Amino acid sequence: MTAAADANALGRYLRARRELVRPDEARDQGHRRVPGLRREEVAFLAGISSDYYNRLEQGRDKNPSEQVLRSIARALQLDEEATTYLLEIATRKSPRRKRPRKPEKVGDGIRALIDSWPLTPAYVHGKYMDVLAANSLAIVLSPFNAPGRNGILAAFLEREMRELHRDWEDMTARVVPYLRSVVGADIEDPRLVEIVGELSLRSERFRTLWARQDVKHKTTGTSLLQHPQAGALELHYEKLLVPGTDGQTLVTYHAQPGSPSEERLRLLASMYAPDHVSGTGAATDRSRAPGRTMP
Repeated sequence: MTAAADANALGRYLRARRELVRPDEARDQGHRRVPGLRREEVAFLAGISSDYYNRLEQGRDKNPSEQVLRSIARALQLDEEATTYLLEIATRKSPRRKRPRKPEKVGDGIRALIDSWPLTPAYVHGKYMDVLAANSLAIVLSPFNAPGRNGILAAFLEREMRELHRDWEDMTARVVPYLRSVVGADIEDPRLVEIVGELSLRSERFRTLWARQDVKHKTTGTSLLQHPQAGALELHYEKLLVPGTDGQTLVTYHAQPGSPSEERLRLLASMYAPDHVSGTGAATDRSRAPGRTMP
């Protein structure tokens, strides 16, 4: 996904979304050779000429008006987030050579905050889902929450993630639209190119989900886990953008008060409490590393 290959990002997005719309949204059904809507059907529903729409998909017209884009968005049944994304990629300027990115750092205040939550797994990831900081319980919950890991790479490439997430299919279907939403139109960034390239080569499921070009900034929900020590956990997550950063996000997990998941989370935290109190950190104590049997 180099800058040259990205020259027709708008066309690829329109084509991907067109193929996902049910044909019964068009007036003329006829014999269909392609999934979704035909180009002329989108043009008809958007109130523009077929020739003009063809030029947009083919990258021969790069200056559509906002009115035209919003009409196409309605024809393609895009929600508000997807429409905003369409406008971003249609109006973005040609990518300029970027300076090397500075290493992402988490503020001392955020680090102190998450470390003060002994019963709340929490970590911070950057714009491209690189984990930058995590408290002890987050790492006990999953070693892939440790700083230096990448959330989306782990989700698709690590076998242990399939075992940990009882809702792995749903989880992976959420994380790809989430990544696209936080990246926005900045899809030529070298770090993103690296991540998408590796996942595209190694994961058929990722290729399928990425090709859909779904955009959804889902910041709250439920994760269903099967932890090797604690057993089944149902945890609610929240994702909060850290102000004053380039896309850093604080992710927290909590269980419903009084639920079996809360009891199991407390038990898990108590097993590693000495690490938290002493400051050595669960990730550095191999004798108590996740994956060993409960005493």
